[in-house]
Amino acid sequence: MYTLPILTGLLLVLSLVSSREKTVRALRIAVRRFMKLLVPFLTMMSLVALILAFLPHELILRYLGVDNLWFATGLAGVIGSLTLMPGFIVFPLSGILLEQGVPYIVLAAFTTTLMMVGVVTFPIERHYLGTKVALLRNGISLLIALTVSLTIGLWFGELL
Repeated sequence: MYTLPILTGLLLVLSLVSSREKTVRALRIAVRRFMKLLVPFLTMMSLVALILAFLPHELILRYLGVDNLWFATGLAGVIGSLTLMPGFIVFPLSGILLEQGVPYIVLAAFTTTLMMVGVVTFPIERHYLGTKVALLRNGISLLIALTVSLTIGLWFGELL
């Protein structure tokens, strides 16, 4: 559990010994970037917390629960495809939804489509890649995302 922080600390000390000047400069850059990221992170987490606080638990489970697994997985895939949200918000949100009883297959469909399928970013992709390549990329990404979610559903015994 503490392996990563200990390893990071040891590598930081090694970096300081190797080049104090470069390490201090890198730490300053890291702190500045962290501070830029902190406000949007806290804002998004607050919004997610408010939404989850006002959405009844039963409503979440009705649409994303195990009662209608295929519908919930499809809905999560659509929501993920249409949403633009950074990973550092998505994964804590998925943890919260998991605690509320949302199955792994649904969470996998949501997170993988959110990270891989870009309906919101399609106009930018079309501009730089062309319509054919953008559609192909999104279509393949959707198939991969659904394959991943089905695999996770099988792995956790939710489809058997």
